[in-house]
Amino acid sequence: MKSRYLREARDIFENLYSAHNRALVELATKNEKIVSCYADFPAGEVGEVFQKQFPDRIIDVGIAEGHLITCAAGLSDAGFIPFTHCHALFVLGRAYNQIRHNVAYDHRNVKIVLCNSGVIWGGIGPSHLAIEDFAALRAIPNLVILSPSDAVSAEKATFAAADFVGPVVMRLPSVAAIYPTLYTNDFRFEIGKAVTLRDGNDATIIATGILVNDVLEVSERLEKTGIGARVLDIQTIKPLDEEAILSAAKETGAIVTVEDGNILGGLGGAVAELVMERHPVPIKRVGVRDQFGESGTSEEIKECYGLTSPVIEEAVKEVMRLKRRY
Repeated sequence: MKSRYLREARDIFENLYSAHNRALVELATKNEKIVSCYADFPAGEVGEVFQKQFPDRIIDVGIAEGHLITCAAGLSDAGFIPFTHCHALFVLGRAYNQIRHNVAYDHRNVKIVLCNSGVIWGGIGPSHLAIEDFAALRAIPNLVILSPSDAVSAEKATFAAADFVGPVVMRLPSVAAIYPTLYTNDFRFEIGKAVTLRDGNDATIIATGILVNDVLEVSERLEKTGIGARVLDIQTIKPLDEEAILSAAKETGAIVTVEDGNILGGLGGAVAELVMERHPVPIKRVGVRDQFGESGTSEEIKECYGLTSPVIEEAVKEVMRLKRRY
């Protein structure tokens, strides 16, 4: 059984960042308090539409990520709803203190968009590849962390972030790449809720972001061999959907996590913390294994870091072997 929101064919490709910006334009049309802010980052094609329609509500602070977050905090105090955009790595490295103190601690209504997250886009090398964003931001109280997996969920997540009163972080992959569209347009994004894309009782694959498509392919392939692999799309890293994850642990007895980021403190870390404390089962974490990013094509990067379908499939088979020993 699969989710009614899942497309029959995943042959429509779109950039998640463009979908996000399209949502911002719609939001700004309805709400004059929506502001789009940038730091050393191109607005992009749809961002240019925002600039043409709302030139007094788009702000570029230049190479000053710390100022970007401080500026957004001030805008929120004035009643605006700012969405900030910059390279994920630099907002972590240069504005962590501002995120922690000026936004999260004071619970300001700021929306922080992490652009070019993860390693899969890889062409620009380790200086720009953020592997630690989940781990660093999960540890800050009061932050909601969203991680959409396709253009539809990115657009819906933007609307959800705007509706939520408080600090929200949204993780997006490369602005230069397009990815398969997984969801139908009637998909409903709910903060804090995982999406069960495929059912199964032999193991559960818990994934987030653009690797969800690879996980679906693995689940479909395993089904042909008689293995039922449940697939959970974790679109909210914090707060985590503990109920869905614990149900998966109890009902399937084996878990594989998949993410485009460091397995230390990331989705894999979050799931392992929860499951090993509340209902221990075998877990394998597929992701970046605590190493810096490298340059290369998306496929080369996935091969280098073990983020491929064969690695995920073998991880599922391994946790199934392990659960027989429990």
